[in-house]
Amino acid sequence: MLKRLACLIILLLLAPAALAERPPAMPEHMLVMELATGTVLIQMRPDLAPVHVARIRQLVRRGFYDGLPFHRVIPGFMAQTGDNSGTGHGGTGRWLDLEPSAEPHVRGAVSMARGMNRNSGDCQFFILTGGDPSLDGNYTLWGHVVQGMDLIDGLKTGDVKKNGYVKDPDRILSLRVSADPPRPPKAVPSRN
Repeated sequence: MLKRLACLIILLLLAPAALAERPPAMPEHMLVMELATGTVLIQMRPDLAPVHVARIRQLVRRGFYDGLPFHRVIPGFMAQTGDNSGTGHGGTGRWLDLEPSAEPHVRGAVSMARGMNRNSGDCQFFILTGGDPSLDGNYTLWGHVVQGMDLIDGLKTGDVKKNGYVKDPDRILSLRVSADPPRPPKAVPSRN
């Protein structure tokens, strides 16, 4: 019992230190995600995952994520987006090699989704609404939400029996790099 308590205290003491070590947020490394409910800011971490950050920035600047749904949302775990097919299996066809780091997968972490192959990250990503140490080193963590976690918490959740897939999901209205000017949002498919 005492050993568990000591481990918990150490983890609690290390969490703020990990947050404090993040590099300063520069406009080129900040994403602005507009949802129907407000704005979410994501600080990208090129110090942890330079290849993934470059690819995300490239897709964002092409408007790839504008209008895409949060197709998979599991309460207390994560919200996943970036699927251009709406099925959970979409992508660009360009796989990226895993960029593991020692950064913990804590609440607010933004990490690349992948298939069974460790090097199959493409364009889908998830935002953790609860921490999960089993993801550490197994998924590429490339950013952190620095504002708007309450909006991610408020996303429509999916059916747990269907692996969190959401019927009539909330969508990203627009996603842009903070250094870039805003652009008009894409038309969102009607909800029938």
